[in-house]
Amino acid sequence: MQKNMQDATAIVLAAGQGSRMQSSKAKQFMDLQGKPLLYYSLKTFADSGIGNIVIVTGQDDIDYCREMIVDYYHIDHVHAIVPGGKERYHSVYEGLKAVQDARVVMIHDGARPFVTQAMIEASYDTAKEKGAVIVGVPVKDTIKQVSKGGIALDTPDRNTLWQIQTPQSFSYNLIRSAYDRMFEQEDKAITDDAMVLERYGRHQVTVIMGDYHNIKITTPEDMIVANAYLDAIR
Repeated sequence: MQKNMQDATAIVLAAGQGSRMQSSKAKQFMDLQGKPLLYYSLKTFADSGIGNIVIVTGQDDIDYCREMIVDYYHIDHVHAIVPGGKERYHSVYEGLKAVQDARVVMIHDGARPFVTQAMIEASYDTAKEKGAVIVGVPVKDTIKQVSKGGIALDTPDRNTLWQIQTPQSFSYNLIRSAYDRMFEQEDKAITDDAMVLERYGRHQVTVIMGDYHNIKITTPEDMIVANAYLDAIR
């Protein structure tokens, strides 16, 4: 049975240029087995029972997103498509400002095509209970802290280290107020949404299990992995 998540909005980020992909086309629009990469996460959120979706993309890509992805593939529940900003946190903020009447907001990278229904539902339930939740997976490799000169400085305990993914889900009022405070102080050293809450929300962030297949497409090698995974599950 589909879960009722009508009071939740997904903000799907699709404004990056993807310079490491070595392609003239933004990575979120690259072809993955006949469909734009962005299609896959949008379709999963649309089928999840979520209330609304806000897509954040480049100003010049708004019409493409609407006509060639949302309309063409009949993606339901897309409330708005808005232009992003220079950095990821600018784009998130524009997405937050476009949200209407949501208790929970899920912020997701459009370059992660393999988000699952189970991940979305678990994130929603935990965000309702705890106020803030991110998905991730325990790291498999030994991690080294390395100096700028290439010298190994420290080896953190691998058992305490997780690789963080998206969606990152929050009480809307909680994350919006934290972002408001961040922009008032013009803090630019931000790499994910939980970091904003950690610094400006004074609220603990719960971490739950994601999926090792929930990769972010960043390089050409990632597209090879994504194609192999799709072949395996079809």
